Amino acid sequence: MDDRLAPPDSRAPLDALRPLHDAMISWRHHIHRHPELAFQEHETAAFVAERAAEAGLEVATGIGGTGVVATLTRGSSDRVIGLRAELDALPLAEVAGRPHGSRREGLMHGCGHDGHCAMLLGAAHHLAANPDFDGTVRFIFQPAEENEAGGRAMLEDGLLERFPMDALYALHTEPGLPLGTFAIRSGPVMAALDLLEIVVEGEACHAARPHTGADAIVASAAIVSALQTVVSRDLDPLQPAVVSVTGIDGGRGWNILPPKVEMRGTVRAFDDGVRDRIEAGLRTRIEAIAAAHGCRGRLDYRRHYPVTINAAAATERAAAAAEAVVGTAGVKGDHPRLMAAEDFGFLLERRPGCYAFLGNGDSAPVHSSGYDFDDRALLYGAAYWVQLVSRVLGRA
Repeated sequence: MDDRLAPPDSRAPLDALRPLHDAMISWRHHIHRHPELAFQEHETAAFVAERAAEAGLEVATGIGGTGVVATLTRGSSDRVIGLRAELDALPLAEVAGRPHGSRREGLMHGCGHDGHCAMLLGAAHHLAANPDFDGTVRFIFQPAEENEAGGRAMLEDGLLERFPMDALYALHTEPGLPLGTFAIRSGPVMAALDLLEIVVEGEACHAARPHTGADAIVASAAIVSALQTVVSRDLDPLQPAVVSVTGIDGGRGWNILPPKVEMRGTVRAFDDGVRDRIEAGLRTRIEAIAAAHGCRGRLDYRRHYPVTINAAAATERAAAAAEAVVGTAGVKGDHPRLMAAEDFGFLLERRPGCYAFLGNGDSAPVHSSGYDFDDRALLYGAAYWVQLVSRVLGRA
């Protein structure tokens, strides 16, 4: 949805943020040109801290490593809301030719975190200049979302004790969702992520005489195929789950059967009971199939990210804020849940809140070298944050 086509009742929130649009674009492009990986976001953290300080916010740095928390308080209410964006980039090589393209070879913002930071800064500047609320807003710029649990690191560093918050919200770009639309639903919205490390130990021998050893490669191939039956046969068909083997390492010679094969992968599910059942099924199959081939198999199963679960009341407030920006038709309440994982789930285990999606239009998917955040979406995201603060902390 182009903002020129937005419903009449939604133009005012967008118009209020329009004077900051060029600044948000500039901020995003700067962050995009200087991507940094998890827990290495020193320049990015310094940049967002400087921009927040320029707006008059109280800024704390080094939270959970490279995290930043900027605080804005107006009025006398003790209500506090937390709004989160992410700092880190990905180890991807960006497509060439963009004027704001990455200047660091092999690194790029391929998941929209540059846009998330820019539109949260835009909201901070607007709210500081137009403080029509009563309470406190925490602007959280989190490190290491990409598989390194920066949200958990901030919590372990005392995020909620040092910066109390009643509720927490996050907003993420979504390619394929039309520009100018939001997807917001209650309950589980993103899956848990568990990590697998599998080791199969056999006995090395000459490839011409396999009967003199124990073939860890053949055993591993059988294990990979059998792991899929955990989902198809051990689980209720109405309970979604995914088991993926993402790497296999074993053997270097042409004529030698190696003594060991190592595998890694992930499990995705929306229910902790399902995760328990998957872990048990994987362990049984790995050990039994390895033994059937004269090998030894073991599983290291690590619970990595929890399910991201939106609270009902917080979701209602988030949907109302989005509707104020784009109208009722622009807010999708039936958007499918995603098997991808999010460490915002750690924060939502501690406080109620809502994780919402913002349309990026017909763009390349996230985590691909062709992805780029649509600068037009910055206006919608910043307006959403402002409307959300107004609804949660609005003056009586």
